[in-house]
Amino acid sequence: MNIGDKVRLVHGREEGIIYAFLPGNVVEIEIEDGFRIPVLRNEVVTISPVESQRMQKDRELVKASAKSDVIVPRNAPFAEKGIYMAFVSINDKSLTVHLVNNTDWILPFTASSVGNQVQTGLAAGVLLPRQSQKLTEVLMKDFEEWPVFDFNILYFREGKYTLPQPLNKRIKCRAQSFYKSKKKAPVLDKEAFVYQLDEESLKKELIPSDIDAAALKESMLRGTEREEVKVGKPQEIVDLHIEKLIEDPSRISKDSIVKTQLNVFEENLEKAIANGMEEITFIHGAGSGALKNELHKRLSKNRHVAYFKDALKDKFGYGATLVKIK
Repeated sequence: MNIGDKVRLVHGREEGIIYAFLPGNVVEIEIEDGFRIPVLRNEVVTISPVESQRMQKDRELVKASAKSDVIVPRNAPFAEKGIYMAFVSINDKSLTVHLVNNTDWILPFTASSVGNQVQTGLAAGVLLPRQSQKLTEVLMKDFEEWPVFDFNILYFREGKYTLPQPLNKRIKCRAQSFYKSKKKAPVLDKEAFVYQLDEESLKKELIPSDIDAAALKESMLRGTEREEVKVGKPQEIVDLHIEKLIEDPSRISKDSIVKTQLNVFEENLEKAIANGMEEITFIHGAGSGALKNELHKRLSKNRHVAYFKDALKDKFGYGATLVKIK
């Protein structure tokens, strides 16, 4: 089962969409009108694509034959989440890389790879609901040199709706997580190494109801015509002492100093992750330990960080932190 799959209850008549996986072998199902219910995983079964299409045709025939007797139904569940990147094995040496849309959204997208500080386009277009797009092929022997995969995705559906913010996602494959991600890929219906791109909750913003799909597609595709984009790679050791960051620290308040240091920390950590760096070290000084504690707090919540520890003790004592990236 995957997020976005259509399912029905084993001991009931309700049908819906898998919205999330919860602790305790529980899945959250979105049924009609956006209402969600928690259900044990063994209490639901997936609806095959063939069955789903047959049921849809049956409903259309019933509607056409008895329009005068039809009671207007509540809104059917709409699969909002379920966008994946999947690596499908061709043989023991090669894999194909796919973008998979297991949602009911129409998705204008661009996909590219980032390696050696250069961005290379892989594909662009419009991915329809329950479809996939092959992007490229990769070799297992080059696993450690695989690029960062970069996705920019918009959302569209006909009629009035609340627009999610564009999805911008970068994926760097790490051996530890890659081999744990193997399962049956939705839509492709094949065993694959699967990464969910829209795992976080969708952020939405209001838009005019008369948005034009053609203009949206044109705007997205026009963005792929840009020149190659170089992604800055940070230094392996970043000094966060304020005198290294600004010319005259005496001009700003203590709060502004800490804010500046944290901004530099976040910026360099994000660049390190995007460039596929294995590790990065931040020099923060010993002092009162306030900055160090805040850095460690943020690192502990970052899902791209494998671990962190005191670094360069012979030179900085406890004034530096090494971050190991997944």
